[in-house]
Amino acid sequence: MYTEHYGFSARPFQLTPDPHFYFETATHKRAMAYLGYGLAQGEGFIVITGEVGAGKTTLVGHLMQEVDPARVLAVKLISTNVESADVLRLVASAFGIVSEGASKAQLLDRIEQFLYGRAREGRKVLLIVDEAQGLPTGSLEELRMLSNFQSGNRALLQIVLLGQPEFRDKVASPELEQLRQRVIATHHLLPMEADEVRPYIEHRLNLVGWSNQPQFTPDAYGALHVASAGIPRRLNGLVERVLLLGSIEKLTTIDAATVKTVVDDHAADEHYETSAMVSSGGALTSEDTAPHPATLDLAARTAMLEAQVEEQGVALRRVLTLLIDWVEQEGGVVHAAQSMRSPAA
Repeated sequence: MYTEHYGFSARPFQLTPDPHFYFETATHKRAMAYLGYGLAQGEGFIVITGEVGAGKTTLVGHLMQEVDPARVLAVKLISTNVESADVLRLVASAFGIVSEGASKAQLLDRIEQFLYGRAREGRKVLLIVDEAQGLPTGSLEELRMLSNFQSGNRALLQIVLLGQPEFRDKVASPELEQLRQRVIATHHLLPMEADEVRPYIEHRLNLVGWSNQPQFTPDAYGALHVASAGIPRRLNGLVERVLLLGSIEKLTTIDAATVKTVVDDHAADEHYETSAMVSSGGALTSEDTAPHPATLDLAARTAMLEAQVEEQGVALRRVLTLLIDWVEQEGGVVHAAQSMRSPAA
């Protein structure tokens, strides 16, 4: 809806990672520098961590676009909770190697021959493993064993591990001492700074044909940074809802009050969902009862909303108002409906 209203060619703030919209914040610039250094070494592990939504996947997507495919074969796999017995099959599948019915020894041999083949072509092989915090210690050890493959004094495989913050603790554990010794570069992605929010948003808007409609006020950017805590994915979701509200209410200017309306509505929605779970007898975990990151800075407001369930009516009344406006504008549709209900019909 808002893309048509504002004349955008696409949704600039969709939650699905898209390297086309990559924006280099200070922390992403440092991460790319570490990745570049690590790739130049051509061996070992590179570890990139960050909060959920910090931009790890977008960063690596950008990296894969930047490398020369004639020189580097970059393969990515998502490895949530894969046991050691299956991790080799997952890697083989990512490389396009047939693994069905093969023993572990056969899989290792096929992977090694594949890597030798790429080395003869003059290509490095880069394996990018996302969601690495979910890998058991045994699976990480299997990956370490793959990094042992060499041709002369040249490593045949280099591995990038992407994980959430807890992955740093896992790598630091005594059980992974040998893997840790092979880590040649590491970086933890930090949230965006307040002064990076405006160029980030305008960068994405410009890529879809933004003509300064709607216009964002300086205090809107500040409110967006506070509400999202500088996490790109949270910011994307928030701006998406702000633009949707802007298109519904035909706003030409987005200010801090607009952002506050969206944040308050979202907080009310979350409270309603929590209340519904309690009333239905559902058990709440610490994650269920924790405040949403986008509203951490509005603790007082959230507390008040929790005491006023009727706030849920705000969003409903807005939708009803839109429906009434639409009915009034579409008089012909109403007349047709009335005719269908008349006896003559």
